[in-house]
Amino acid sequence: MEPLVDPRRGDAEDDASSPATRSFIKLAGSLFAEISLPKLVFAWTSLILVPGLLLGAAPLVVTGWVDTLSGRITALAGFSSVLLLLLVAVVGWFGWRPLFRSAERSFWSLNALAIQPGYATSREALRHVVERFSPRATLPEGRARLRSLSAIGAAALLAVTAIGVILLVWPSTRWTADFIDFARPNRLVRPALANAIVLVAVYMAIASISWGYADSTMAPPADLEAFDLPAMGGRSWRVVHLSDLHIVGERYGFRIECGRRGPRGNGRLVRILDRLAALHAAEPLDLIMVTGDTTDAGRSAEWAEFLDHVSRHPELAARMLLLPGNHDLNIVDRANPARLDVPFSPSKQLRRLRTLSAMVTIQGDRVRLLNRDRGVLGQTLAAAAGRKQELIQALAETASLGSAVHFATFWDNLFPLVLPPATDDGLGVILLNSNAETHFSFTNALGLVSHEQEAALAAAIRQYPRASWIVALHHHLIEYPRPARAFFERVGTALVNGSWFVRQLDPLGERLVVMHGHRHVDWIGQCGQVRIISAPSPVMIADESAPSVLYLHRLSSGAGAGPRLRLAEPERIIVPPEAPSLASDWRDAAGTRRAGRR
Repeated sequence: MEPLVDPRRGDAEDDASSPATRSFIKLAGSLFAEISLPKLVFAWTSLILVPGLLLGAAPLVVTGWVDTLSGRITALAGFSSVLLLLLVAVVGWFGWRPLFRSAERSFWSLNALAIQPGYATSREALRHVVERFSPRATLPEGRARLRSLSAIGAAALLAVTAIGVILLVWPSTRWTADFIDFARPNRLVRPALANAIVLVAVYMAIASISWGYADSTMAPPADLEAFDLPAMGGRSWRVVHLSDLHIVGERYGFRIECGRRGPRGNGRLVRILDRLAALHAAEPLDLIMVTGDTTDAGRSAEWAEFLDHVSRHPELAARMLLLPGNHDLNIVDRANPARLDVPFSPSKQLRRLRTLSAMVTIQGDRVRLLNRDRGVLGQTLAAAAGRKQELIQALAETASLGSAVHFATFWDNLFPLVLPPATDDGLGVILLNSNAETHFSFTNALGLVSHEQEAALAAAIRQYPRASWIVALHHHLIEYPRPARAFFERVGTALVNGSWFVRQLDPLGERLVVMHGHRHVDWIGQCGQVRIISAPSPVMIADESAPSVLYLHRLSSGAGAGPRLRLAEPERIIVPPEAPSLASDWRDAAGTRRAGRR
């Protein structure tokens, strides 16, 4: 007897978090209906209120210390006054450094949480509207012009808004304090928050104008007009680019984004690896880049599935490089987008730990961390993780808050990971973590490249001035030069400081290519001097009968190519789908059982 409902085809519960089967309005409704208010209050307090208080209180503490010091100098008389003066001076001298660091961290935390996302959202919202309704958006020249005007418009809008906020809040600010004020600190809470709002608003007004001008004058993204011919007699590298494999932990498990409207199972990965093994046997591959979203929700079973499949091809594993995607790190609950992780949540750190473990397994002895004090490459990833073995084991076994906090600090200092070039003029790889600190599954897809990572990237490149580079990250750097897609895809999946990052890479564009995934879009283009390769997902295909597609890139340099890293036309690799389909497979199996009973 056949089942009433084929369990392999799932049911409505498999669509709980899927934007492909449920509108974002319904997903948002689920979020507000099921959100944990205590967790939300705690998250707002730790992410917004506490950084705001620390930032706004910094000028009050400094002026209070200066006032006390100057008063003691004026009233100096006797040995006890001298001792008190020295005590105040010593406390201030040693205390201002942690105060400054705390205020600085708080400011950049608020910047990453509100200012940069606010500007990016406003810019993309204007672009979405004008590209949707302007007839000029159908032409590349017109679309580039509209992009520039949208950046200027967003900057002006945010600057005016920031000035209005400053005028509104200014009467509540206070920039000086007396020593006696700290005896009743509750009186300083309101002015400290007002100070923080004004400081952030001043920065928003200045930064948005600066960003808007830079975005409006930078070269727009465009399709790559022509590929390079390989450098004859020079160095060359064969690089496979994979991304967004979205491995699930169940044989018939559905991916979050697809729900029941997409692929299930991991059979495509098995066939892809088999095909790559055959290509490698025919002509050796140099690198296999996996640019994030290796798993669908960062679960242990998903990583186990991936590592099991890769372990069957050690020759591929020895050439593979991984970096984290938003699905590896930021999915709080694959069945409930309303679930919230509080800062330093052990669950979030466990997802990071699983990703770290996979990276150590695949590439731990090959990639290196940057010694930020000296600006040079230091220990391997495996060595760095080995020194934290006790902490890692404690987090894996107990998931205590203390181990989670210490592991978070360790994780934040890992990236970028660098595969150094084999020779001074060889090819190196820089792996970035472009995932923003988000605590909802609903906002999991946002990205951000930190200033610290960009500075470390520049230091690694300076160490090898003749080398060429692949810069790899998960998120797309800039919106593609195509007609506007759904607004949420433009904003909800954005690298919020992507245009800034492109400008940092532009002076080095001749020596590098950027590889990313995230949007599952098949595109090779250029923004200024920076060549960008976006990988399609070979798994996230709505039509189960469609083949998987991936690309083999050939990079070359030297022998007349000069410092330029040449990018040849890629080889398109097509991997056939699994056959037969699930439905026919089930019917055939059921028919066989019935025939056997007869």
